[in-house]
Formats: sequence, structure tokens, C-alpha cells
Amino acid sequence: MRSRRIVLFTLGMSMAIPILFYFWISPLQLTNPSSAISSLIVVIAIVAILAIVISVAIGIVAQKVRNIKLIFVSLAYASLAAMVLLHGLALPELLNENLQNSYIYAQLSLVLSTVWLWLSALSADHRLVRWLTTKKSYLLPTWCALLVLLGTLIWVFPDQHFLHFMYSELGKRLLTLTVLLFNTWVVYRHLITYMASRFSIQLAIVYSTGWMNTAQIVLITTSPSNLGWWGYHILLFLSVIAVTLMIIGEYKHAESLSVSVKRLYRADPDSWIQTYLTPSVKDLVLKTETKDAYTAGHNYRVTVYALKLGEELGLSSSQLRSIAQGGLVHDVGKLHIPDYVLNKPGKLTDSERQLIEKHPVDGYNMCKQVGFMIEELAIIRSHHEKWNGTGYPDHLVGEDIPLVARVTAVADVYDALTSSRSYRKAMSHEKAMVILIEESGSHFDPECIEAWKKVVEEEKEFFDQMLTNPMGMKRVLS
Repeated sequence: MRSRRIVLFTLGMSMAIPILFYFWISPLQLTNPSSAISSLIVVIAIVAILAIVISVAIGIVAQKVRNIKLIFVSLAYASLAAMVLLHGLALPELLNENLQNSYIYAQLSLVLSTVWLWLSALSADHRLVRWLTTKKSYLLPTWCALLVLLGTLIWVFPDQHFLHFMYSELGKRLLTLTVLLFNTWVVYRHLITYMASRFSIQLAIVYSTGWMNTAQIVLITTSPSNLGWWGYHILLFLSVIAVTLMIIGEYKHAESLSVSVKRLYRADPDSWIQTYLTPSVKDLVLKTETKDAYTAGHNYRVTVYALKLGEELGLSSSQLRSIAQGGLVHDVGKLHIPDYVLNKPGKLTDSERQLIEKHPVDGYNMCKQVGFMIEELAIIRSHHEKWNGTGYPDHLVGEDIPLVARVTAVADVYDALTSSRSYRKAMSHEKAMVILIEESGSHFDPECIEAWKKVVEEEKEFFDQMLTNPMGMKRVLS
């Protein structure tokens, strides 16, 4: 709680101090406008270059990991860079008192970047995000072409009605309200995530977006003849430097930038589980835990692993929710298995194995009575199906197996191999990985195994912690 208050206090002060300083200097007039404009062009060039660096760095990672939200962040800073650059080119016109173009570019730098940042903070299963995901291969080139076209049209045809509206008092107020509302929501979303994840890039975007809001206030409350007009440019400089320093800092650490930026939109598995732990799920988990403490711990770990894998594969929020709910109770059908069979240290007889193999259907029948949705039920019923059709209970083949069940199957077998059972000791992580990779294309979906290898490689510390000190269900149910 104390660290949260410190973060909020520091953030508030970082936003308040520039505003207070701006209102202090805003009445002061520039004594040498020509010299001031030359200095501003230098600042603008630095801002544009840094914004390009951010856009390219995050854009490369976004294309590599195929994350649509990272693409949105990249496009936000690409928009900022393009419009700020045009704003700098239009600055000499101020000496002839031609203020409109310079203002329009400055305003568009904030509006366009705000729109993309807002999109990056939307849920992955939002209709607009889903539609843009289908176009993600074309987003970057198309948007860059549109930025060039827009900048050219404003430069060549400055007397268009919409430009005059943007420059009017009403237009300025409406655009300011839009920027402030959208950016405040972005700050809120990223701040909430940062409090849970403590990823540095989350905090960097919070500061960056907050300073964009402050820059918007400065932009509409001063004129180029006042010293306070410098505030807009300094705030944009602070906005891009915050993210730039984070990127530089990440390069100094053992983790690659790809891993750090990738985590920007990767949820904390505990948060997902806590969010979607409904009373019916909690009741089933408690019953399972009472019967078999191993099964309860196993269910939790499988859910955490499956969420990690699901996010690597880019599953939607609704699919991750299904994993969070269905994963916790995927073995609930074992409640019908006698204890002597469930915990038997030796080899199972054919009849005992038949009892074991009934648990997916038993669990499915139990859970469909308490209102589980179809994807959660698919996890419960199909997590023992195999890619080659030799699994149970329905002998599904390949993509006929629901994706959420294929994801859960990888997590389920990995945890079973790395956990001690009544009939054998836990395997090492390395040996378990060898088995999973060997079974790719027979037991497991090859795409899931490739994604699993990436997750394991990128989050070694997390897996070490889970294997040496696994988190139990008490933390979840408390």
C-alpha cells in the first residue's frame, strides 16, 4: 500500500510541477522570437528523432511477437514523430504571423498519438481491435502513407474548412476535451496494470501519456509570442524521453527488449484467476482440494501455465477467461474416482484406468449443470485429447480439438511431469521439456509447443520459482 501511494504521489507531482511552472512563466514575452524559434527547432528535432526510435524499437518487437497492441503503441509514436517534424518545418512561418499550420501540426501530434494509445489500452476482444487485428499486416505501411498524405494536403491546401475548424476556439476546446479524456483513461489502464506487474514500460507510458495531457493544456492556453509556449515542446520532450530511457535501460539488463516490451500487454496470471474465480468455481476447487491436495495444487499451476501460453499465442480475453475458469476445475471429474485408484502407487489395472479416463466426461457433466460456458467445458472435456487422435474421451484429431483445450493440455502434462506423484518422483524441467518437444505433432499441437518453448525461454525466473516454490491454492482462495 505504501509503495502504491509513493507511485501515485510521484506521478501527481510530475504532472503538477510542469503545470505550475508553465502558469508562472506563461505571461512572459519572448524578447527575441527569431532566436527562440531556432532553439525550438533543435528541441523539435530531438523529440522527432526520439519518437522515431521508440516507434521503430517497439514496432520491430510488435511484428516479431505479432502483438496488435504493441503495433498500436508503435503507431502512436510514429504519428507523434511525423506531426512534430512537420510542426518544426512550419515554425519559420510564425515570423510572418502565420500561426495556423504550426498549430494544426502540433495539435495533430497529440490527437493522432492519443487515438493509437487509446486503442492499445482497449480489451483484446473489443470489436474494433479484432477488426484491426485482421488488417495488422497493412497497418504500418498504410498509416505511414496516410501521415505523408495528410501532412502534404495540409501544407499545400491550408484553407480547408476542417483546418479552420481545428484552429477555431470551439475546435480547440473539443479536441482538448477529447485528448484529455482519452489519455486519462489510458493512464488509468496502464497504471492499474503497472501496480500489479511492476513492469517499467507500463510506468514509462503512464508518464509519457500524462505529459501529453499537460502539453495539450499548454498548447491551447498560450501563444508563440509567450515564453510559456516552450512548455508544449519541453513536455513532448519529457514524454518521449521517459519511454526512450526505459528502452535504453532494458538493453542494459540480461532480458532482451523483446521480452520486456512483450510483457506490456501480458496479464498477471494471478489477476486473471482472481478476477474470474466465481463462487461456483471456488466451490468446486474447494471440494477437489478436500479430496486430493495434489490435484488442487496441480489445477492452479496448470491454469497459470496455460494463461502464460495462451497470451503467447495471442488468445482473446474471452479465451483467457475460459482458461482461468476451466483450468482450475479441469480435473474436477476426479471427485468420482475412488481414493485407492486415484492415489495408487503401482500400475493401474484396465478397469482402474477406465475409471481414470472417465474423469473428463464426469467433470464435463458436473460443470455444465452449474452454468459453465462452452469453452470452459471444452477444457474440462478435451484436455486429454491428442493431436494424432489417440487421446480420450472423444478421440478428436488436430484442430478438431478446441484451442483452449490444446493449450491446457501442454500445461497439464508439463506440470504432471515436473510434480511428484504417488508412483514416481518429479522430473527435472529439462527432461520434461524433452518429452513435450518429442510429442509435438503426436500428442500436442506443434504451434502450442513452439509457443511454449518461447514462454519457457523468456520467463526462466518465473518457471524456476514455480518449480522450487510453487504457489498454492490458499493464496487464490483467500
